[in-house]
Amino acid sequence: MEQYGQTLRPSLVPDVKLLVSKLITNSAKYGGEGDLRLQMRSDHDAHIRVEVVDQGSGFVSVARDRPATEVGGWGLHLVETLTDRWGVHEGSTRVWFEIERA
Repeated sequence: MEQYGQTLRPSLVPDVKLLVSKLITNSAKYGGEGDLRLQMRSDHDAHIRVEVVDQGSGFVSVARDRPATEVGGWGLHLVETLTDRWGVHEGSTRVWFEIERA
């Protein structure tokens, strides 16, 4: 995966692809009409930051309370599990995550 001449370390690619897919899917499903923006930045090969921004009205992330056997709704749980940091800009649908691997 390359952006602006920087190569992302191959071991990070599967997690980043999965998480981007989950956030884009959430955005398409819940984000309303309008633009959808994906921003990815890499700091050398050890750090990547991804942001997905859509035109939704915002949300508050909450802990999952549905049974593990129920289909769907695991996107933010995966983001929590596979990233070093993540968050939602308050009052927006701008979701970001960062992954660092030494």
